[in-house]
Amino acid sequence: MKIKVKKLWPEIDWIKDQSLREKTLDAWIYAIENSVLTPEDLEAIPFSLLIKDCNISFMNHKRTCVQLAVDIAKRMKENFGNAIQINMDFLIAGAILIDVGKLIEYDKVDGKLTTSKAGKLLRHPFSGVAIADRFGLPPEVLHIIAYHAKEGDTANRNVEAIIVHHADFVSFEPFRN
Repeated sequence: MKIKVKKLWPEIDWIKDQSLREKTLDAWIYAIENSVLTPEDLEAIPFSLLIKDCNISFMNHKRTCVQLAVDIAKRMKENFGNAIQINMDFLIAGAILIDVGKLIEYDKVDGKLTTSKAGKLLRHPFSGVAIADRFGLPPEVLHIIAYHAKEGDTANRNVEAIIVHHADFVSFEPFRN
């Protein structure tokens, strides 16, 4: 499974801290092993069940979000220099993990993708934090996962969470219409 997840997520290798990289990988392996979805499914399923006729795959959306977050952070560091501190490892790990909980939200009924019982009761930011915490990811990464979606709208997001939140929505909102 490790090889399959690394194939899905080449961006994991962008995380310089080896321990953080391994924990991020382990969280994804766990989520896939406890999901009705396979790594191959993630390349094919729509990234959201909320969008009718969504033809953007889960992994296409996810990888775009990570890449956008990194691009935004690099531009901010270039323009603002030492006036802003961005932990790139936390940003990348968080961006990779923000939707790991969605693997628990999905179910297959009669071959059709639907929302699981767990998904109806608990949105993916919560299940994502639970999965990431299981593998000892730091609070800064849990913060990004927890506050990347609407649950974070009243929270005080750190800079990495702000960037990931906007990268996620920039790669989501245009498809809602």
